[in-house]
Amino acid sequence: MLPPSNSEATSIDRRNLLQTLGGGMGMLGAASMLAQPAAAATSSAGRVLHNPPKAKRVIHLFMNGGPFQCDLFDPKPMLNKFAGQRPAEADLVTERKTGNLLASPAKFKPAGNSGVPVSDLLPHLSKHIDDICVLRSMHADNPNHGPALLQMNNGTILPTRPSMGAWFLYGLGTENQNLPGYVVLCPGRPVRFSILWNSAFLPSAHQGTYINHSNLDPAKMVPYLRNEQWDRQAQRRQLDLMQKLNTAHREMRGSDPALDARMQSMETAYRMQTQANDAFDLNQESKTTRENYGSGHFANGCLLARRLVERGVRFVQLYYGNGQPWDTHSKHDESVKKLAKNIDQPTAALLGDLKQRGLLEDTLVIWGGEFGRTPTSENGNGRDHNHHGFTMWMAGGGVRGGMTYGETDDFGFKAVQDKMHVHDMHATVLHLLGLDHERLTYRYAGRDYRLTDVHGRIVQEIIA
Repeated sequence: MLPPSNSEATSIDRRNLLQTLGGGMGMLGAASMLAQPAAAATSSAGRVLHNPPKAKRVIHLFMNGGPFQCDLFDPKPMLNKFAGQRPAEADLVTERKTGNLLASPAKFKPAGNSGVPVSDLLPHLSKHIDDICVLRSMHADNPNHGPALLQMNNGTILPTRPSMGAWFLYGLGTENQNLPGYVVLCPGRPVRFSILWNSAFLPSAHQGTYINHSNLDPAKMVPYLRNEQWDRQAQRRQLDLMQKLNTAHREMRGSDPALDARMQSMETAYRMQTQANDAFDLNQESKTTRENYGSGHFANGCLLARRLVERGVRFVQLYYGNGQPWDTHSKHDESVKKLAKNIDQPTAALLGDLKQRGLLEDTLVIWGGEFGRTPTSENGNGRDHNHHGFTMWMAGGGVRGGMTYGETDDFGFKAVQDKMHVHDMHATVLHLLGLDHERLTYRYAGRDYRLTDVHGRIVQEIIA
């Protein structure tokens, strides 16, 4: 997608020309994207879309560290049968050298009306399998946490590109002007931290707002929310004055996207004073609801995610925990039982709650890590990183439930059938949101960038 031709622009002086050739070019690209026929589909924020959307919002449950697919959603009888041996399929490059096949402690049985097999480590979630599409053939490009986290979040291993949440917000706009459109929940700091939800060269208003929900007091989750020196009327007068000054600045010097984004962020921060306490206050939930979700950071995060999306937050990303809890290089079997138990009830409650409220059909829920883990052993009882084949799943938001897509080999090491790259996942999610991954672009430094770069295929087979 190219910016408007020069013939459409008004005359500008040398200063404005240089400014336009810098950061302002991206806004011209956005104007071109939105200049579509009036009959086209629009987002709930009024943005013109490329195709009719099936989803309006996204919740991403991020299992940072990388879960082992064969413990949860990808049963491999051959793995246990040949445990202790090292077949030729295991000779793949991973982050570290691994040993022989390590059996999985999980037992699988068909679940729901669809009969999709789910691990006995997830008894609550198995009851919702008819709403879930299990993606068994995911693969990525790098077995190290940093690059893999960047690719899953930003579409590339390079640390200078916008996150997918920023792209969502850029294309769709926000439904609630009193809350951020993109919220990241984590009781700590995932590896690489804020670069995973940055906006890079997109306007800064599209970056994620990080919330540490270790302490459930809204004042602690969103510090400095209240201005102790000025009341809201005085703050409003200050912002109005600054808006007038910035309007005069634009009239004299032309548009400045960075300035516009900063002012939009300040407006959002001002308005959050009225709604943030309400949105982040779990005490407003009934005792029954709190008990349905269970206890712990992940349970609280799932409930917060539901409260945020029902208030118009476009994208909520929930990291499982501080650092990389699913990174089980040792004592894997012991760790995975605790990890699975911690996510099982809250995830099931989230899906059930969204469905009961009529939100699941247009809320896309995504589950997964930055990669998977090896079917071979490390340190005797651990598993190494595996980017060759791993599992994610999606539910709601126009996705077909009660099905699996793709396959790994007999031991769960490598995707071999209907392979689905991270780029394909991003392209499919954008399509479900009403956005064409090839047309959602932003011109920066002389070229058009997009979330999927020059890759990506929409996986139509999983769309309802």
